[in-house]
Amino acid sequence: MSIRMVVGVNWGDEGKGRMVDYFARDVDYVVRYQGGNNAGHTVVNEYGKFRLHLIPSGIFYDNVINILGPGTVINLEALLGEINELRSRGISISEKNYRISNRAIICFPFHQLQDEYEEYRLGSKMFGSTKLGIAPVYSDKYLKYGIQIGAIFHQAYLKDQIERCLSLKTPFFEAVYNKPRIDAGKMFEWAINYGEKLKPYIVDTISLFREATKLRKNILMEAQLGSLRDIHYGVYPYTSSSCSLSAFAPIGSGCFSRIIPTVTGVMKAFSTCIGEGPFTTEMKSEIADKLREIAHEYGAATGRPRRIGHFDAVASRYGVITQNATEVALTKLDSLSGQKILKICTQYLIDSFKTTVFPITAELIKAKPIYIEMPGWEDDISTIRDFNKLPSNAKAYVETIEKLIECPIRYISVGPNREAIILR
Repeated sequence: MSIRMVVGVNWGDEGKGRMVDYFARDVDYVVRYQGGNNAGHTVVNEYGKFRLHLIPSGIFYDNVINILGPGTVINLEALLGEINELRSRGISISEKNYRISNRAIICFPFHQLQDEYEEYRLGSKMFGSTKLGIAPVYSDKYLKYGIQIGAIFHQAYLKDQIERCLSLKTPFFEAVYNKPRIDAGKMFEWAINYGEKLKPYIVDTISLFREATKLRKNILMEAQLGSLRDIHYGVYPYTSSSCSLSAFAPIGSGCFSRIIPTVTGVMKAFSTCIGEGPFTTEMKSEIADKLREIAHEYGAATGRPRRIGHFDAVASRYGVITQNATEVALTKLDSLSGQKILKICTQYLIDSFKTTVFPITAELIKAKPIYIEMPGWEDDISTIRDFNKLPSNAKAYVETIEKLIECPIRYISVGPNREAIILR
């Protein structure tokens, strides 16, 4: 039996989906343990190019069971839309290969409205939310107003809980946002309409994983976003609203095991970020615009252009530490081909003090990057599968990053396709 966790080291959008798709060939289960449809994992394989949001990235293997754990939040309508889209492209999804924890929380349309209203209210001080209702639904969960998807099987209870939740939101919507009340009856109809179609997939994941452990099954746990968007250790408050760290995986999946996991941290060969908040190594030049187009750096969930930066070793080392990564997968090294000079941030300058420690946001907003520069390479490396055959400058760049983040780089992605990987 083995457990592997694939997690983000940086701000998210590191290429976790392509790595899960790569590793999933050797496992029996792939489980998402946090987040909602604000995730956007891009996978390119023999079936085509896919952007997955609520379907784990192991769905392309017939023998893999894909699971949404109790730590996730689920927009029922969005999930069914994604299932139908995948089926229309020839991907099989049934109760044989897809499961949802009965303890996962439903993300209702009124959560999405609240997200939109709040970003509008904040104006220039907005957080850069995806406006998909993630912060409001997690807020309700911890206020104990959230509604578990298992309530679909208990309609009287479901109706009561919707009314209880809206009894809190209605005066808030009216007083703070000057918006009309939400019709509880329509929300109940929405939940039943979409929830009934999802009933065959809803299970108790604790029991499921206890059986899987007895049978010595191999399990892969898939995270959304990255360390720097984690609610506890990220660039707070410019974070997501869930725990994206490997330490949360047993809780968010329902898989409690004594097996010591392999934690594969994923990061890009340069920095990218979507949303607001400090981004120390951000490029503000035509170089960034060119690299964005070369690397196709647009959000998979929103389509927003990603902010582009030089590689940040301070943030990445912090991400490796907080994820407790045992190895790293470095993605999009091929996108840097043609760059004459590559910069790596090795320290921050904050109020005349130099540091290699990633700080809290109050200090991070003042941080200035201190760079080293390395020569780039011209060669197209997308067909290379042997590290020793990379251009010497590319090898030196990878080895320098590896030393700075203090974690072995075992995988190097040189293209979006499943097999475009260099193993070290």
